[in-house]
Amino acid sequence: MDIGANDESTGNGGRLASLSKVLGRSQRVKALVAECAEDLASVNGAMTLALTAHNAQPGLARALGQSAALAAKVEAVSVELAVVNRALEDQIRDRSMVDLQFAAAEEQGLSSRHAALHDVLTGLPNRALFNDRLDHGLAQAQRHGWTLAVMFVDLDDFKIINDTHGHDAGDAVLQAIAQRLKETTRGEDTVSRHGGDEFLYLLTGIRDAENIAKVAQKIVQAVQAPCHIKLRDSTVSARVTASIGISTFPKDGATAGELINSADMAMFRAKQAGSGVAFA
Repeated sequence: MDIGANDESTGNGGRLASLSKVLGRSQRVKALVAECAEDLASVNGAMTLALTAHNAQPGLARALGQSAALAAKVEAVSVELAVVNRALEDQIRDRSMVDLQFAAAEEQGLSSRHAALHDVLTGLPNRALFNDRLDHGLAQAQRHGWTLAVMFVDLDDFKIINDTHGHDAGDAVLQAIAQRLKETTRGEDTVSRHGGDEFLYLLTGIRDAENIAKVAQKIVQAVQAPCHIKLRDSTVSARVTASIGISTFPKDGATAGELINSADMAMFRAKQAGSGVAFA
């Protein structure tokens, strides 16, 4: 249950009820003014008749007294109507301000949540979000008897880029690689930055090892394409390769930690052998 949403809904309802109450009061005052206007018109008619009668003084005096009383009544009602209108304007202004503040807070909340779950440099999901999705994927796989795979992707000799061209170039290469990894990701899969030049890739709904190997090879080819990086006063061309270790559920582990560790060890073997890809 989203408590915050329910509280906000209640607050909006209270403000709407208050605004409706003010509007209702304004309508009642408006009707009262109309009634006074009718009464004053009637009095004016009586005064006209009194003025045309032969014995006009008694009727005229009464009519003038009634007219004065009604004039005072209309004036009082006009003052109250002005107060109501000001209150109504205040209500509308306050409601508009609250709505703007709520929209800003909601936008800030979404931005903060995104920042907490995504890598600052690449914009990819971070470890926390990846682990959450992996746990969810494991629960679904256990329930339905599905297979899922975890790939541990490490960029080979990435330190050379930082040492040769500087960290700005290294960051730009990481951003370019991250974009390529995202482009190889299906809608139901997740690629994240694990740290440094390491990435994790979650594949769900995989039928067999052959399909996993095809995805891994696609990643290898995407990573090793040259990166042309524009720096302040020059363009740097850099090329990196990747070593990928693959673990699958349930064969290589039953938990997120076991699967990541198995994929990490397989990646190390792939790097040592220079094979590019290795299964746990």
